[in-house]
Amino acid sequence: MTNSNGNNGDSIKKVRELIKDIDYAMLTTVDSEGKLHSRPMATNKEVEFNGDVWFFTYASSLKVNEINRRHEVNVSYADPKKQSYVSLTGTAEIVRDREKLEELWQPQLKAWFPKELEEPDIALIKVNVENAEYWDSPSSVVANAVSLVKAVATGKPASNVGEHEKLELK
Repeated sequence: MTNSNGNNGDSIKKVRELIKDIDYAMLTTVDSEGKLHSRPMATNKEVEFNGDVWFFTYASSLKVNEINRRHEVNVSYADPKKQSYVSLTGTAEIVRDREKLEELWQPQLKAWFPKELEEPDIALIKVNVENAEYWDSPSSVVANAVSLVKAVATGKPASNVGEHEKLELK
């Protein structure tokens, strides 16, 4: 992963820290008409982000059809309480490797896959992340609101509303 500073390890660590406690992400694919189609996906918080994102799915699902037709996807995360937001773009592929399924399996996934790994249609979506963008505000929602109100009242841009960075991952 590279960013404008060229520090891959720090960039991966920053994205990992921002998304590690978020339970759901929005996966956006392109449908058969060329329109964007988003849906929530449960994250596997036990898997540390290393430049790839993994989701369990049914191989016969519409999202898999969309990915097989067009591999470009977006995965977005939001944690409004912490005022942090992450957008990941890249290419997706479907993985049916039994060893990888076993490695990533978590008991809570039984809610979606009652037969667990014995589900004949189970698969993984692997997103090979190429770019990331994040917005991270260390301040509280109240502090941000005060800063924004002050900006409106003074006519000057809001200050100290957080960190924003675009990262290139390859």
